[in-house]
Amino acid sequence: MRREERRNAGEAGAALTATSPRGAIAFHRPLAFWLGAAAITVGVMLHLPMYVSARDMGYELAGMPMDGPMAVGMVLITAGLVATLVGLVPSRSGPVRTASLRVRPLDDARISPAHVGLLLVIAGAVTIDVMKPVTLSFVVPGMAEEYGLRSALNPGGGAPVAYLPLAGITGTVLGSFVWGDLADRIGRRASILLAGVLFVATSICGSMPGYGWNLFMCFVMGLGVGGMLPITFALMAEVVPARHRGWLMVLVGGDVAGAYIITSWLAAELTPTFGWRILWLLGLPTGVLLLLLNRWIPESPRFLIQNGRDAEARAVMRRYGATVVEGGGSELEVEDAVRGGWGQLVAAPFVALTTVVGLFGLGVGLVTFGFQLWIPSNLQDLGFDEVTSATILRDSALLGFPATFLIAWLYGFWSSKRTMVLLGLVTAGSLLGFVVLGDQVVDNRAQLYALLVIPITGISSILAVLVAYASEVFPTRIRSRATGLAAGASKIGGVGVIALVVVGATPPSISATALMGAVPIALGALAMAAFGVETRRRRLEDITVAELGGEGDPGRVVPTVTGPASPSGS
Repeated sequence: MRREERRNAGEAGAALTATSPRGAIAFHRPLAFWLGAAAITVGVMLHLPMYVSARDMGYELAGMPMDGPMAVGMVLITAGLVATLVGLVPSRSGPVRTASLRVRPLDDARISPAHVGLLLVIAGAVTIDVMKPVTLSFVVPGMAEEYGLRSALNPGGGAPVAYLPLAGITGTVLGSFVWGDLADRIGRRASILLAGVLFVATSICGSMPGYGWNLFMCFVMGLGVGGMLPITFALMAEVVPARHRGWLMVLVGGDVAGAYIITSWLAAELTPTFGWRILWLLGLPTGVLLLLLNRWIPESPRFLIQNGRDAEARAVMRRYGATVVEGGGSELEVEDAVRGGWGQLVAAPFVALTTVVGLFGLGVGLVTFGFQLWIPSNLQDLGFDEVTSATILRDSALLGFPATFLIAWLYGFWSSKRTMVLLGLVTAGSLLGFVVLGDQVVDNRAQLYALLVIPITGISSILAVLVAYASEVFPTRIRSRATGLAAGASKIGGVGVIALVVVGATPPSISATALMGAVPIALGALAMAAFGVETRRRRLEDITVAELGGEGDPGRVVPTVTGPASPSGS
């Protein structure tokens, strides 16, 4: 008994140190985290003098040796990464038990200012995250020119330009799986902030003089980028009330399209003056901003309950307007039959859903990293200059951005399953338009804009919907791994496409990339129609009960009328 009393006292103390009087979530070892973050920031800044000194040469650094401040900066960044990891990872002692707290009040709570703050910060995090891989398509032309790489515009160059996106996308695939596993082990919040730290550290891509260093840092950047999207969606699914969960997650995920708009605008405005490297260096201020907003990022109450961290779970639930109800066991006990680890995803009863998510993700990846990645280079190859091609893509994204709100409404209030099927088929149809028209698509500017809107904006919405869907249909114990699978699958197709470009040495044509994307995205839509399940406004635990074949309350839909938090919890 005394051991149990000491354990409960320790949990209460942890909750007090984990939340400030204003309800902000802190760190397990705050000194280690902030010292590490400061070391990384200083280390990145020590890379900037060489970049600034090259302004008279168009900010080209190729062939220059790494100077002393850069070497010191690399040491500081490495030490800082270790320190931030120590500051974020919670200590774990003794066996883990599921806390006896009810999670129904989380789904019955009203949307509060705390929810709004979380959603705004997550939207910013998603935007910053997606800007990294999107930036690849805008730095490739400038990098190819500076390093004399082999491309469609320079067939006699050195190494294939596709090595850069290949390194970055390979990193994102691995990062999706690594971060998905990490978030199910150490928590959603810790993993999000660790990814944010990597955003800051890898901004030095913009100041690496050597081509090899650029490739390596681009790969490390991909590791960090690959984890942010799936973890944030897992966190939102576990915190946002069920009646609002679907449409809000898709709306926040719509910032994937917003990231494309921002990146294409920055490329058009900044690269003519500061060169392609400035797009990587923007990772410094955006990453630091994410870390400074950490007080609005909580740990998932469901994760805390399942890991026996009662006191912290109580504090977070109260912060989000949920009445804390104890006794009678938690609804999360339904997951006692669910094994942790990747093996559960490919075992009954989740293997069919894993297949759906994997196929749909593969289609998204082939469109994103086949069609989208090479469209700036293809447009330049067809006669547009760098600024004009970036402007065309920015305008197309702006034209399609309002559709994000319609898609969010359809997913949240019409049908999650049917929305995904519809999006897949419409996107495939638009891509087939490029297949039919081929290079002649650029002859009519209005026609080009009309066809670009859906692959540029629509595919971003499909990715948002896909990760949101994966975060709903898989249980808490494997939710981050499942969203990591969705995000990773959406990049694997890109690895294949870019690898083919490396072998062929030149980017594929518009019609070729469109065809590669149209076929799998259509197959993904058909697979969703055959095997997908409906999640619209259903509680996460009810979905799990239905999938496990239990009686429970699998068909209950959360009522539309918003009421106060239920004290009964059932």
